[in-house]
Amino acid sequence: MTVGDQTVGDETVGDEMVTVDGLRAWMVEFARIVAENKEHLTQLDSAIGDADHGINLNRGMQAVLGVLDGAPPKEVSDLLKTVGMTLVSTVGGASGALYGTYFLRLATSGGDTSELSPAEFGAALRAGLDGVVARGKPELGDKTMFDAMAPATDALNAALAAGERLATALGEASSAAAAGRDATIPLLARKGRASYLGERSIGHQDPGATSTAMLFAAAAATLA
Repeated sequence: MTVGDQTVGDETVGDEMVTVDGLRAWMVEFARIVAENKEHLTQLDSAIGDADHGINLNRGMQAVLGVLDGAPPKEVSDLLKTVGMTLVSTVGGASGALYGTYFLRLATSGGDTSELSPAEFGAALRAGLDGVVARGKPELGDKTMFDAMAPATDALNAALAAGERLATALGEASSAAAAGRDATIPLLARKGRASYLGERSIGHQDPGATSTAMLFAAAAATLA
């Protein structure tokens, strides 16, 4: 068995490309999950935030679908930039800025191409994570979306570096995001509006980490 751009068993790891159509399917699935869970996200946010995370993110993702349907992008950078700019303009607040920055950084990393290798996709996710850090300055344990996003990104890139197939890496990323989401429940919030509550923020699941886990679950369901 060899890894990298060689073979694992009888299959070629380098053949698993993330295409523009695949990225669009990712956004469609994420929008579906958000719409299905918008009330749950809003309930989580009502406990420690502004009670609008599900409503706002659903509005943003429905707008994303409308834009993508109207003018389907042909390159990775165009699609991801469209997603980022649409979320910034329609979601608003911290969530819009952070998710928007995330996808805009993905777009810059992805570049003007119609497909990405697994390694390039992993690098794009790392760039998106770095953008979230630059924008919001989160750290692990702050009780934010970063608590799900960072472990997911690390898990995906570690799996790919170990020679795992993209489907396996995406599954591990989704599991890591879900674990990070659940780990926010006992945390004391140190960022955002939830931090104003002090110890009252303990015992509540972070809505941003929850929607981030949905994002990676959607990736695992479509990009594999």
